[in-house]
Amino acid sequence: MDRSLVSVRAALVLLLAALAGVSAGLLSVLAGNGIAGAALVGLTAAGGATPVFNQAITPDATPIRPAVRGAEAKGGGTRG
Repeated sequence: MDRSLVSVRAALVLLLAALAGVSAGLLSVLAGNGIAGAALVGLTAAGGATPVFNQAITPDATPIRPAVRGAEAKGGGTRG
């Protein structure tokens, strides 16, 4: 079986969301909040970051089209 449980894109989205949640929770602890408050902040940040990263990492990235070569690219089109 060569199929993986989770796609690379889904794993990356969840990893980035988890990192955002952990960093927000850590900053909350350093700010003086309790552990329970920091956990709520971290979970909220991870939940909010998931759709953001899901939207930012597109599933089908189209390659950049090469520049057009010729008269149009050099600005030498029709003159009037």
